[in-house]
Amino acid sequence: MISNLRSAYNSGFTEEKYQAFLDEIYHATNHRPPFHIAETPVFVPKELARQLFEACEELADTLCRPDFKQLSQDTILPGSFVPGESPHTTFLCVDFGICRREDGSLIPQLIEIQGFPSLYFYQDLCANAYRHHFDIPENLHHLFGGHTSETYRALLRKIIVGNSKPENVVLLEVEPHKQNTQVDFWATERALGIKVKCLTDLKVEGKDVFYLDDLGRKVQVERIYNRVIFDELLKRTDLNREFFFESEYNIHWVGHPHWFARISKHTLPLFNSRYVPASFYLHELKEIPDNLSNYVLKPLYSFSGQGVLINPTKADIGAIPESQLKNYILQQKVDYAPVIETLDIPAKLEVRMMGIWEDGKPKPEIVTNLVRLSKGEMVGVRYNMGKKWVGGSIGFFETE
Repeated sequence: MISNLRSAYNSGFTEEKYQAFLDEIYHATNHRPPFHIAETPVFVPKELARQLFEACEELADTLCRPDFKQLSQDTILPGSFVPGESPHTTFLCVDFGICRREDGSLIPQLIEIQGFPSLYFYQDLCANAYRHHFDIPENLHHLFGGHTSETYRALLRKIIVGNSKPENVVLLEVEPHKQNTQVDFWATERALGIKVKCLTDLKVEGKDVFYLDDLGRKVQVERIYNRVIFDELLKRTDLNREFFFESEYNIHWVGHPHWFARISKHTLPLFNSRYVPASFYLHELKEIPDNLSNYVLKPLYSFSGQGVLINPTKADIGAIPESQLKNYILQQKVDYAPVIETLDIPAKLEVRMMGIWEDGKPKPEIVTNLVRLSKGEMVGVRYNMGKKWVGGSIGFFETE
């Protein structure tokens, strides 16, 4: 989007450089991600960067409301209460589609927001790999708030490991070796020295939690960096496990599970900002809009775009049982602009602003970003199969 940088990058791109870039990520994690890593980063111009930060500030104002927990209490469904909830979320990820106004200028529009961690370690690794193999200007940054890779990783260590020894901290997921985003797990493990564990690896004695190390010795778990999505866990009745989220243990949650529900699609209708498309709880609508082609129907409790209808009809809405209407929102459609020039057709752009909310701080701090490029109808793997210059990437921001 910074035209001279885009032209220079595209002209200097070679498949050999790209393969060397991919190999660096592989050697750093001993893993090749199943998702497509984009052939290019994104160069974010100063004005768009300003708007993205302004949008995050406005959304944070709502999350900081004294009554926010009360407003989001209905998201804690029966059977999903987890003891030890923190006063606020630890992680904040905000997804924006990049659109064009009528005058041709760019504006971010909110797509999703989640109180759940994303690829915090992988994104820094990916950004540095781009720098090693391509010509990225020094005055553009993928980390914010004056952070370097060293201070950024130190902050994440403080948040995730705290005062515990790394061996007493686990990154928890269900079958981590089968997850599409596992590259971040191995990047985290190598950076912090913590262990990546499946939920079924945890053992319980009373309120104490432990795992067995390679020699079969019991290792106490003091902190859990939670990457388990509760909605997905509820579907996995096949897991043979001793550890249950609903029980009380002598552990500290790094990213308490409740915040995945509290800060989610459910939050969208609470925002009032020019950066947020009109969003409505379906059960509160007195009448269905006639121009449904301008809206997207989203189930509140789904992940990775599952169940989303981008062209809903009145028949689709009418088919939802009345008792389930409260579990859907209708959101005004966001028209992504194809703003990234590639070697064939332009790509659309989604930017995830990634934040950390430290204990004792009044609000979250946006520390880095994630970018997804698309040439399909939606951002996502299944909409971009076989395409080039799409997929996961990073934004280098012009912030000065």
